[in-house]
Parts: sequence; C-alpha cells; structure tokens
Amino acid sequence: MITMIVGEIANFAAYAFAPAILVTPLGALSIIISAVLAHVMLQEKLHIFGILGCVLCVVGSTTIVLHAPQEREIESVKEVWDLATEPAFLLYAAIVIAAVIVIIIRVIPYYGQTHVMVYISVCSLMGSLSVMSVKALGIALKLTFSGMKSVTIPPNMDIYLGCPCLCNHSNQLLKQGS
Repeated sequence: MITMIVGEIANFAAYAFAPAILVTPLGALSIIISAVLAHVMLQEKLHIFGILGCVLCVVGSTTIVLHAPQEREIESVKEVWDLATEPAFLLYAAIVIAAVIVIIIRVIPYYGQTHVMVYISVCSLMGSLSVMSVKALGIALKLTFSGMKSVTIPPNMDIYLGCPCLCNHSNQLLKQGS
C-alpha cells in the first residue's frame, strides 16, 4: 500500500514536470511490471493473452513516447485557465460528460454485469478529464513553489474541486464494476 501511495505521488509530480502524453503511457507500464513480478515472485501463470497484452502495451507506449509532439511551456496559471475555457476544450468536456451520463444511465443497467468494457469506457472517458485536472493542479503547485502566487487564484478553485470529484467518481465506478 505504501509503494502504491508513493507511486501515485510520483505520478502526480511527473504530470507537473513532463508532458501528459509521455507520463500517461509510461504509467501504463506499471501494469506490465506488476504482471512480470507476479509471474516471477508469486509463480502465477501468465497465459498467452496476458503476454500478448503486455507486448501490445509496450509497443503502444514506445510508439507514443517516440512520436510525441513537443508541448509548449506554460508560464502562468492564467494560461492554464485560458486553455481550459477555450470553446474546443469546453465542447470536448461537455461531450465526455454527456457520454458518461448516457453510459451510466442507459448502458450500465443492461450490460454492466456482463461486459467489462462498459466500466472501462466510463473510467477512460473520466480519466481523460482527470489527467487534465491533475496536470493543471501540478502546474499550479510547481509555479507556487517557484515563487509565483498561483494556488490561491480563483480559477484554480474549480480545478481543486474537480480533482477529488473525478477521483471519487472513478473509485465508485470501479467498486461497482468488481
């Protein structure tokens, strides 16, 4: 449990200092490390689909990292707020939230017990928003530690409130799915 907490803190810090397009695929490699360690240390059998999944995860992560575009450096929290209030992002967020609501209301009651992809889709959609919230919060904290007063700026309050809500929602979905 302690290593899991330390790992999540390190993951959070990584979002503040590195582009999200690099951090997210590399975070997925922890699943592969866990599978290999379980096979070696716990003598668990790794079947062909597990091996294939690990190989595909490594190939996908490598491809994304090698071909990741450059991310521009954000200098202030106002820049983060300006990006978060652009019409394209607001439309994206509205579409994601609407899709999640539709899946929860319409799809989960019928297919939730038999198809794990229903829960994976909800967690993935909400994860796309939570990654952006964590990135914004990490940047705000990084700027605050560097001397700029950015944590107490009112636009950040939306980000601070959004992170726990998204985390709580994802946890509830995972509990329902298992």
